[in-house]
Amino acid sequence: MATMHDVARLAQVSVSTVSYVLTGTRPISQATRDKVLAAMAELDYQPNAMARGLASRRSRILGLLMPMDERGLGATETAFVTGAAAAASSAGYHLVLSPVGGGDLDDLRRLASQRMLDGVVLMEVQLADERVTVLQETGVPLVLIGRTADTSTLSYVDIDFDQTVREAVAHLVGLGHRRIVYVNHSAATLASGYGPALRTRDAFVAAMTGHGLDPVMIAAEDSAAGGRAALAAAFARAPELTAVLAMNETAIFGILGELTGRGLSVPGDVSVVSMVTSPQVAELATPALTAMTSPGSALGRIAIEALVRHLDGPAVERHLDGPAVERHQQLLPCALEVRGSTAPPRSRRPVGADQ
Repeated sequence: MATMHDVARLAQVSVSTVSYVLTGTRPISQATRDKVLAAMAELDYQPNAMARGLASRRSRILGLLMPMDERGLGATETAFVTGAAAAASSAGYHLVLSPVGGGDLDDLRRLASQRMLDGVVLMEVQLADERVTVLQETGVPLVLIGRTADTSTLSYVDIDFDQTVREAVAHLVGLGHRRIVYVNHSAATLASGYGPALRTRDAFVAAMTGHGLDPVMIAAEDSAAGGRAALAAAFARAPELTAVLAMNETAIFGILGELTGRGLSVPGDVSVVSMVTSPQVAELATPALTAMTSPGSALGRIAIEALVRHLDGPAVERHLDGPAVERHQQLLPCALEVRGSTAPPRSRRPVGADQ
């Protein structure tokens, strides 16, 4: 097997020159580069990836930090990962998935201090996310999928929750619905400052108020049982409800089950819209769910592309100075896909009314 010394001997250059050609750490004339590359081709030299990483102080490994629980990844979350992985591979990087959440700051500090990752993409972002502070303090380049409250110094891609909720509500109102309940994530998730839960809560209030309607939001645990309990709470607060908007994929099937258990049909008695959902999940239900489809794959791809530009761009050496790096800040809305779970409301007696 050919070595770097063999390449240097054939190209009639020093070993350090071969190293510079491989790592790009110093400028090399095009003529010398061509000689080295020709020697490598003739000898079928395969450079050692670890050696190149040590020489350039780059691992060519990116981290996707995504908190997970015992449920693992569903189809919607997986789309973020596959989009990110494909973009990393196209740029010549490997992607490592790490389940680091807000409660794992010591683990994150250890991970950052080991310098195994050239940069990270951070998911499931809270408005005040301490992971961002840790990564900034340790000098690890990062891009968010999500937003903190203050994004002035950060690169991010995120869902445009204002537009997404506005279009979901407009779809239901356009069908004639006036009593719409929003099923959000859990009260604990809201209290933790989870960005999507808080932004959709506020967007729902704004959208409903804009139509002159009363906004009713129910917090639901992320489980089928949580969905059933949330629907029961929704009927207790709004017995005449005719539509449910939900951003809780785990709870949505409990909501559908509870409607069936109450003898109510979808969409005949109650229309249902699932928000930030993949087509795979939407089509598991019967009828298939009208959904605001998540742009997860695109968000994963764009986040990695922005991170790679930070790493490989001309300002990379000044990254820690802040202003030298161009910030990438972009919002993408979910797309409305109408399936079988929404229709104009028909008159029925409010749940709980005397028969």
